[in-house]
Amino acid sequence: MSPTESSTLESQSSQAESAPHESSVPSMVQRPRRLRRTETLRRMVRENTLRIEDLIYPLFVMEGEGHREEVPSMPGCYRYTLDLLLEEVQTAYQLGIGAIALFPLIPYEQKDNAGTESYNPDGLIPRTVRAIKQAVPSILVITDVALDPYSSEGHDGIVQDGKILNDETVAVLVKQALAQAAAGADFVAPSDMMDGRVGAIRRALDAEGWINVGILAYSAKYASAYYGPFRDALDSAPKFGDKKPIRWMPRTLEKRSKKWIWILPRGQTLSWSNRRWLTWISFAG
Repeated sequence: MSPTESSTLESQSSQAESAPHESSVPSMVQRPRRLRRTETLRRMVRENTLRIEDLIYPLFVMEGEGHREEVPSMPGCYRYTLDLLLEEVQTAYQLGIGAIALFPLIPYEQKDNAGTESYNPDGLIPRTVRAIKQAVPSILVITDVALDPYSSEGHDGIVQDGKILNDETVAVLVKQALAQAAAGADFVAPSDMMDGRVGAIRRALDAEGWINVGILAYSAKYASAYYGPFRDALDSAPKFGDKKPIRWMPRTLEKRSKKWIWILPRGQTLSWSNRRWLTWISFAG
């Protein structure tokens, strides 16, 4: 090795020893895991917590006295006659559940294509609401607004020539919501998915003086087989066809987004979206 080569190697070795150590760990400004390091830290930055006060208890009511029957497709869930339902509501409230949602099992002889029993002021739901408000005044009562439990055809609207009439159905839904508000409902919850029903209900409630009755709108309801157990509980399955002409299509994300934007200013107080057994609630104003 020449003196020149030896000098060059000694110089490179000296520079390598004096150079700062290069870490194999990548340099990242943002490390989201920093906020997930300990339970205390995770609890501090948590945006949402699920408490018993956040729950809404769906209850199924039927005519009669002293009787309850299990829903075959929902083990552990029951239809109650009003007297036993009141006991269930009182128990739920004592446990800390502050809201219930009512769904009726209507006798077939009271059903017709126009769902006229839905706005009977002495019907099953208005009587139930009044009884609950007398027994447990502080609990929030949410009532379902839809025609399928009252329809002889099992559909969410009036049927004519095999089609669901939208505007004629909305007129009946408005009557139904008004009857529920007059009975003492805190929220009416239109689940029918007819176009324009939220705005029509809000205008009617305000015009009749029910300005403090809220609308908890089903603003994203899908054409899904997961609704089968609820239809089983209410004996409200369609007698022909399916619900696809009036429900959202899960594969059309853009149309769903536009529908949300269109629905939000229509007058509902809260919105919820149902998928399987989970319920999401979002504030809408």
